Amino acid sequence: MDMRQEPVIVETVRYRIEGELTLPREGYRSRLSDYVNQRDRDFFAVNGAKITSLDRPEEIQEVPFVMVARAHVLLLTPGPGAEPGGTP
Repeated sequence: MDMRQEPVIVETVRYRIEGELTLPREGYRSRLSDYVNQRDRDFFAVNGAKITSLDRPEEIQEVPFVMVARAHVLLLTPGPGAEPGGTP
């Protein structure tokens, strides 16, 4: 399956996470909204993650990969450089 990287911003109560989700290039669940609304998905795998503490914005950690539990996500939005409409 042909895949693409979708820039995203994820916020939890304590953190802002900027990175990329891996989505199908086209077809079923290729839109960001379809991908995040999958009921069977308990975690989101964010690649190239920049994690900023909301309590201490000067504390920034960069990691190649982080799993974010769906239950902790308050906000998930397309990040800088994302294609309008969530599709390439």
